[in-house]
Amino acid sequence: METIDPKYLLPTAIIDSDHPRVVDYAGEAARGGGDPVKVAVKLYDAVRDDIRYDPYSPFHLPEHYKASTILEKGRGYCVAKASLLCALGRACGIPARIGFATVRNHLATRQLIEYLGSDLFVYHGFTEFYLNGRWIKATPAFNRELCRRHHVPPLAFDGKEDSVFQPFNLQKERFMEYVDDHGTYADVPVDTIVSAWEKEYGKKRVRGWIAAFEASGGTSTRDFAKEEVIDEPSHLT
Repeated sequence: METIDPKYLLPTAIIDSDHPRVVDYAGEAARGGGDPVKVAVKLYDAVRDDIRYDPYSPFHLPEHYKASTILEKGRGYCVAKASLLCALGRACGIPARIGFATVRNHLATRQLIEYLGSDLFVYHGFTEFYLNGRWIKATPAFNRELCRRHHVPPLAFDGKEDSVFQPFNLQKERFMEYVDDHGTYADVPVDTIVSAWEKEYGKKRVRGWIAAFEASGGTSTRDFAKEEVIDEPSHLT
């Protein structure tokens, strides 16, 4: 069995698993779970559906991924939600880390594709829990209500098999495609994410997003839930 590095159980400035807000939420969400697998599933379901997916959230500072802050705001994009789930796992004594991949045909709207200038979603974030002697992937990004609107089944997690993304929508059309793996981390690599975005989306575009967030006080000026749903994801390619 793999020896687990203690860092996967410890809080960080971003994954602040010792924050009272995180500890309290973890205890409530995991209530009645019992063994680590059941606890992990309960934590996953809570983050998936309690925290609204918002791809227009600020992304350029460590504070934008802080677990206690994401809980307070009740919204965040995939990496922020993965950071929170990671913190909750650690708060419950489950080794947890954050992983990244680039995907194509992500759950998107036409406005979001235009905003990014690409159909690649770079450094899409997920959580990994160490359960029953191995690392298991869990992706809590898309809340149930949002999935319903986009005609995609909510992504389930059973604590036994990897739960990464939905390859097809309810019409059996290809929905998401795995492109590249970027490894796992004990903490959120904010500078690495921003640099990767600048490389894919263009430095001018990314710096424009940052300037807009700074001008707005860090609030989103868009509402993803009200944007035009792409009914046929294959049209993105």
